[in-house]
Amino acid sequence: MEAPNAARFFLYFCSSILLFFGFSATLRYTFHLMLKDVLIEGRTIADAALERLLPAGTAYPPSIHQAMRHSVFAGGKRLRPILCMESARMVAGALPAGIEDLGAALEMIHTYSLIHDDLPALDNDDLRRGRPTCHVAFGEATAILAGDALQTYAYEVLARLRCPAEARVKIIEEIAHATGTIEGMIGGQVLDLEAEHTRPDAKTLEYIHRAKTGALITCSLVTGCYYAGATNVETQRVREFGRSAGLAFQVADDILDVTQTSEQLGKTAGKDVAVEKATYPSLYGLERAELMAEQLINTACSALDSFGARAETLKAIARYLVERKK
Repeated sequence: MEAPNAARFFLYFCSSILLFFGFSATLRYTFHLMLKDVLIEGRTIADAALERLLPAGTAYPPSIHQAMRHSVFAGGKRLRPILCMESARMVAGALPAGIEDLGAALEMIHTYSLIHDDLPALDNDDLRRGRPTCHVAFGEATAILAGDALQTYAYEVLARLRCPAEARVKIIEEIAHATGTIEGMIGGQVLDLEAEHTRPDAKTLEYIHRAKTGALITCSLVTGCYYAGATNVETQRVREFGRSAGLAFQVADDILDVTQTSEQLGKTAGKDVAVEKATYPSLYGLERAELMAEQLINTACSALDSFGARAETLKAIARYLVERKK
């Protein structure tokens, strides 16, 4: 499951050179190619785990399993599993055995949230990852149940993780809190809906973004630490990284919604503007929002400095979060 050592070493090397001498076009291009290899490797590992763990589309009753797999295998970036695995690798020095199952469970929970987010009662979106959303393809009732099923199945997978019992309990608690109502995904979603057609202040907008999106990103990193046996100090540094990187990811998402097309994004562009949703570009303007995302990533990367070269992959992924085009 290890990414090629040469590619990972070269990623570290390029990162050091870029920091010391600045960004040359050729070296930056090579650096991004190396990062692409790391992301592809992580996505391959995550997809294999999901394929192994999820019920087959033919399992009885087939309709619900086909709906679950329709959304899970719609071509996502697998960012949360990758962050989880790279966090664990940074702590342990190599991927711990079985960490891919934790990554798969996180992706199931993320996909459940997307299925429900797309429903007519919430964002009412017809397109996700370039294909019809679950409720469009299978009907609203089945989509609701598919989201429910992915969440409950994720906890079944979590209960069987191959790590010490104490770590397993901490992982389950962390994920439950990150997806709940207090500073978690559901609470953030509620405030996001209530803020439509209003102009919330900066504090409220930050809370929405940290809770709705940032919490699960931070959780993915922190649970990787728990699985790998990180110290409390190491886990806290990774949590600080996740809080800044997770917020930056959502700020970047806000920016993409107003700068990219639906074809580029794989989902409906301009939705935030259409429903007058609170976003960083709408509150601060596009240029300042871009600067804020960059500053957040710089803050995130600083939190990992004590890990030395081992942190370079996570730092590179963090920069990818704000430079991506979809």
